[in-house]
Amino acid sequence: MDRAAYTARKSIPDIIASADAGEVGLRKALGPFSITAIGIGAIIGAGIFVLTGTAAAQYAGPALVLSFILGGIACAFVGLCYAELAAMIPVSGSAYTYTYATMGELMAWIIGWDLILEYAMGAATVAVGWSGYVTSLLASFGLYLPPRLTEATGSIVELADGSRVAALFNLPAALIVLVLTGLLIRGTQESTRLNNIMVAVKLAIVVIFILVGAAHVTPANWHPFLPENTGEFGHYGWSGVLRGAGVVFFAFIGFDAISTAAQEAKSPQRDLPIGIIASLTICTLLYVMVAGVLTGLVPYPTLNVADPIARGTDAIGLPWLSGLIKIGAIAGLTTVILVLLYGQSRIFLTISRDGLLPPVFSHLHPRRHTPWISQIMVGGTVALIAAVLPIGILGEMVSIGTLFAFVLVCSAVLYLRRREPGMARPFRAPGAPVVPVLGIAFSLLLMVGLPFDTWLRLIIWMAMGCGVYFLYGRHHSRLRHGSGAR
Repeated sequence: MDRAAYTARKSIPDIIASADAGEVGLRKALGPFSITAIGIGAIIGAGIFVLTGTAAAQYAGPALVLSFILGGIACAFVGLCYAELAAMIPVSGSAYTYTYATMGELMAWIIGWDLILEYAMGAATVAVGWSGYVTSLLASFGLYLPPRLTEATGSIVELADGSRVAALFNLPAALIVLVLTGLLIRGTQESTRLNNIMVAVKLAIVVIFILVGAAHVTPANWHPFLPENTGEFGHYGWSGVLRGAGVVFFAFIGFDAISTAAQEAKSPQRDLPIGIIASLTICTLLYVMVAGVLTGLVPYPTLNVADPIARGTDAIGLPWLSGLIKIGAIAGLTTVILVLLYGQSRIFLTISRDGLLPPVFSHLHPRRHTPWISQIMVGGTVALIAAVLPIGILGEMVSIGTLFAFVLVCSAVLYLRRREPGMARPFRAPGAPVVPVLGIAFSLLLMVGLPFDTWLRLIIWMAMGCGVYFLYGRHHSRLRHGSGAR
């Protein structure tokens, strides 16, 4: 094996110069508000509207509040590291680009392949949750979609006559992915306008739920706050808090998605750190408050449903609020899908430009300046996945990929502080090396709390990625066959 080739790194100045020369050609249309909204759009969604109930019912009980605090602490350390790297290397590609500049091509490919899994499965997971809320909202108006077209392929559903049959596919989940894919092809500016509007709607809904729900909390539902462990790791007790944090952690992917917008930011060195830190702070506070109110409204064992926030508002006894919450949930989940599809195509674009994936993924529309072919391929694949797989399997495949990426990002900050101490850093993560080390430690801790099946799926996916790299990527790598290796 030619070890030197696999550990060759892309020069950070070359990466920035390549972007500044307009090599990619993406339009700079995003300011700090839009970038923060992109982060909130990705973070506030499935974590609140879908997985909060599942994690409380199955893992942590009312102590889910502690799970979100643990996740927020981990994200605070990681987010500071992301902000430093995003300001230093203001180009698209997220953790992939940062790893390429520090640990070399092979590790960059591994993290890029990991991000492909993370974003695709994340978007599909949220699309399935979106389908559940839409189906529930339509039912409240007396409109019932055919059960066989609203569940994952093979799921057993009950028809109106009481008979039970296997579902064909989840049509609403596939349709929302395809619609948002079409919007993204039209252009980034149009997509972010819609995202900003829906972010405002869902934030208002979440705040209304917190304020109204807090007045109707039954304190008895918080006892015991930390349910006794059942004897199995991850089922209540402190191990349940840990597993709950790991399971819902993929909801914090938003500030990673911000870094994929670097080349479309008007002033990336300023706007990216603002967007990362602001969105993470706002969303963590909201997660903690929603978890506290929800588990105070209804007993936590009853929250293992597709629409837990709606279940909580039903307990308040205000029908108008339940409908409003469902509308807010639909808006919230829509923005998450939008941002994840956006980020996925930009990661494909960056990897393709490096030659590790076919050039079709980096082809831009001549007028829209969007990677339209890549976006179509991403949207079609995610729509298919969302149509046929259940939310449980999808959700489990996301968190560990996110945490793995976070470990490498924090490691990259440590590496660059030592290797390039004099490089300009428009934003510096405070407290280094303590902050990056804590980011690594917390991410590894949450990974340990995830089930063995999750680890196994990650290993299989990574083995497939290594096959793609050695069969295609290494033979077409621009760094290996061109200039600029260091």
